[in-house]
Amino acid sequence: MDTVIDIHELTKSYNETKAVDRLSLQIKRGEIFGLLGPNGAGKSTTILMLLGLSEPDSGTINVLGLNPTREPIPVKRRVGYLPDDVGFYEDRTGLENLMLTARLNRIPDSQARERALELLEQVGLTQAAHKKTGAYSRGMRQRLGLADVLMKSPEIIILDEPTLGIDPTGMEELLRLIRKLSREQGLTVLLSSHQLHQVQQICDRVGLFVRGRLLAEGDVVGLSRTLFADDPIMITVELDELRPELRDEISTIEGVHQIEVPTLESDPAEHADTPIRDLPAKILIRADRDCSPEIARAVVNAGAQLFSLNRQQYGLDEIYHRYFAGGDEHGRAKSVERTG
Repeated sequence: MDTVIDIHELTKSYNETKAVDRLSLQIKRGEIFGLLGPNGAGKSTTILMLLGLSEPDSGTINVLGLNPTREPIPVKRRVGYLPDDVGFYEDRTGLENLMLTARLNRIPDSQARERALELLEQVGLTQAAHKKTGAYSRGMRQRLGLADVLMKSPEIIILDEPTLGIDPTGMEELLRLIRKLSREQGLTVLLSSHQLHQVQQICDRVGLFVRGRLLAEGDVVGLSRTLFADDPIMITVELDELRPELRDEISTIEGVHQIEVPTLESDPAEHADTPIRDLPAKILIRADRDCSPEIARAVVNAGAQLFSLNRQQYGLDEIYHRYFAGGDEHGRAKSVERTG
């Protein structure tokens, strides 16, 4: 896949504050990339520079082979932008608003009407096509905004906090729609957000952005592997019973350094209605490496029945906490290791 957004050492300051600090990032065609960070991290400033709406102090930006600072109009023709709060003419219908957008992009009315109706169907607004947008819900406005962005058939769409203020059901629907459109049409999507779950759910890769700096980027699995490389691996095993010889066997596996057997008293309510004799045995194993295959083999060889074996997985919640909730210096160190 070719690179459609190429940013190198991008810097932007307001007064004495660096909103974006030496940002370098590449995004491939057809990729959904999530720019993740708290409010004030510099995400929106980065987007404004990508669109040619703000000029960087230093560094370079290349969007589809164009320099947004010098060629903002050609960039806007090929890039769609959905802000966090979409503005429409509220006394006009959804269809009428899309037709206005088409005229601004010099799309003939006959062609525009057909495309507008098609897009309204794709975003699930066919029944509301002739309804005034002033009566639209927040979720409906965001879906209409997505249709509006797609009217000019862009190659890239940039979405700034697209699910802000939408109820959970509407959020899920919008995210599925974005992913579906990206996969079907080969759209490149840059999604800016501070909401962890949505980024993990939809994006191919994420970038962790804080205080104007990109601390790390990659897929969630790769980020967790890098960030938690020094943490012990937690493996949970459930089996019919824990024989002393099996525990001894597991303790000899290379990398295993601690075995715990939780007691029922830790959560008695969970097993209140279950006879003690029918409860599975649970083992918590801490190891320096993933030795799940050896543990499973030891259980089977001992003649025990293995019910489940799970290795702890770190999601964006844990990654976010490590980087942003007091883990900034740790994150910077890891970022240096990654890029050095």
